[in-house]
Amino acid sequence: MELSNIEPQIIWKNFSKLNAVPRPSKKEEKVIAFIKGFGENLGLETTVDEVGNVIIKKPATAGMENRKSIVLQSHLDMVCQKNNDVNFDFETEGIKMEVDGDWVKAKGTTLGADNGLGVATIMSILESSDIPHPALEALFTIDEETGMTGALGLKPGQLKGDILLNLDTEEDDEIDIGCAGGVDVTITQSYSTEASKGQVVKIGVKGLQGGHSGMDIHKGFGNSNIILGRLLYSGLEKQNIEIISIDGGGLRNAIPREAAALISVRNAQEFIEEATALKKDILEEFASVEPGIQINIENSTSSDKSISEADSKKLILTLKALHNGVYRMSPDVANLVEASNNVARVELKGGELKILNLTRSSVDSSKYSVAEQLKSVAELAGMNVEFSGSYPGWKPKPGSEIVQIMEKIYTEKFNEKPHVVACHAGLECGIIGANYPEMEMVSFGPTIRGAHSPDEKANIPSAQKFWSFLKDILANIPQK
Repeated sequence: MELSNIEPQIIWKNFSKLNAVPRPSKKEEKVIAFIKGFGENLGLETTVDEVGNVIIKKPATAGMENRKSIVLQSHLDMVCQKNNDVNFDFETEGIKMEVDGDWVKAKGTTLGADNGLGVATIMSILESSDIPHPALEALFTIDEETGMTGALGLKPGQLKGDILLNLDTEEDDEIDIGCAGGVDVTITQSYSTEASKGQVVKIGVKGLQGGHSGMDIHKGFGNSNIILGRLLYSGLEKQNIEIISIDGGGLRNAIPREAAALISVRNAQEFIEEATALKKDILEEFASVEPGIQINIENSTSSDKSISEADSKKLILTLKALHNGVYRMSPDVANLVEASNNVARVELKGGELKILNLTRSSVDSSKYSVAEQLKSVAELAGMNVEFSGSYPGWKPKPGSEIVQIMEKIYTEKFNEKPHVVACHAGLECGIIGANYPEMEMVSFGPTIRGAHSPDEKANIPSAQKFWSFLKDILANIPQK
């Protein structure tokens, strides 16, 4: 089935057009121009602010002028992840999509449904001529995935809307009214290198599911960097380990799927036997949740320089000690992760070390408690630590008027009650709300699976449900 044949055709048409435009985080020039041109071609008031956010205004349809005005908001950038065996350039190529039953997927890359389906939905409302709605401001933000700099750069007074509908969640039966904040924790160090003294071993971890480092952090998925650290740690007691290189993970907001290391050891055969025994245990631990996991431990002929045995030990101990995963569950909201950390990227090349973490929490104090624990571990090993990119969470307001309206509409349309929740992902609502404290905010969206990984897919029936729900919400916005 072609995407053009899927209902609602208007959304999939716009999603296809959007996905033809490269839009990596921090490299959104092409998609900014695309959305700006889209608004201008419709004859709508279109502006681009100084950081790159695009705002398109559409007047209310006849008879809706006295309703509260709406901000429809989604982000333009996407997470760019691909399988290692896929040759693809996210900066120059459009996403290659296919239909698989009830799902739309990409061919070996992230799909960009996060948040491309939200963007395509707003585009569809803007170009429609038969959908009743109040006065609209469409806000397309940039760089949500790697810093939320678009939302952070949005100035007070740019928006006039009374209610913000953020279209950036991944379960179609949920109405989100709160989210986690976050802070980037970056660990660095420079080491001297020298000729390796021992036999070289290569360790590789791959085939993990990966996923969203907020929404999926509680699911027990494997983290390739942590598994690699365990394998390295297993040889410390009997071996003189010198690390040549490490290359694990990628983006801060994606659970790492692959990691590799080259090390020099006194006795390669002995190390391989010890690590292989641990490998068996790890495979058993993850058998149910990571059926595709692969761990390879083998001799190598690399002759690159390594860092010293003493520095290697400190690095291995740090990888073993860094907290990864859920740190605390919320005592106030059932089944909500309050605080977590994702050890997202570990790179050692030519003696230069960089470890990227994303620490999240819905409570600011516990966010920094986790970050400070990471800092303490790294500084004990003589490493440098920097906090950056901090953004606030979004405090739930379950009794707000728009939440009650949406609950009523959902229950009547689908004969079941929606789940009114807070999520552990980082949504832009908290940041936008800091400058627009009187604006009511809700986040919802169609069902998406595997966001931030090459397994990302969007559910077709869910997109139909979401579209119908949104149109009814716009038709039932209360009067001012």
